[in-house]
Amino acid sequence: MEITAEQQQELIRQAKDAYIKAYAPYSHYPVGAATLWSSGKIFAGCNVENASYGLTVCAERNSIFQAVSQGERRLKAVAIAVPAEHFPSPCGACRQVLREFAEDCLVILVNGQGKTRLTRLKTLLPDSFGPEFL
Repeated sequence: MEITAEQQQELIRQAKDAYIKAYAPYSHYPVGAATLWSSGKIFAGCNVENASYGLTVCAERNSIFQAVSQGERRLKAVAIAVPAEHFPSPCGACRQVLREFAEDCLVILVNGQGKTRLTRLKTLLPDSFGPEFL
C-alpha cells in the first residue's frame, strides 16, 4: 500500500508535533510517531517514560495503541521523528507491534534537521512472525 506525497508530509508533520509533547525526563530523548491507517486516519503518539523503566511506552506503540482503541486494524505507514541529528529507528518491540498490523509498510525516519530516510518494515524486521502463523 503506497501513500501520497501529501499523506507522507502530514505524517512527518504530526510525528514532529508529537515529539514536542514527549515525557522523557530520564533519557532526554523525545520521540514522536504518526501512523496512517487504511481508513485514511492518522494517529500520533509520543514516548512516555516512567521511573520504573520497563513501564516506559515508545512513541510508535503509543500511536498504534491509540489507533487500535479507535477500531483501526490495517497499518499503511508510520513516521518516526526526533529532534536529534541522527535518524531514529524503532526498537525491536515496536517493530513487532508494527508487524501485528502490517506485513509490510512504509517507515519514514525523520531527524531534527528535517532530513528523511525511507525504509520498509520488511527491511527492519525480515523473516518476521505475524498473526497469520497462529
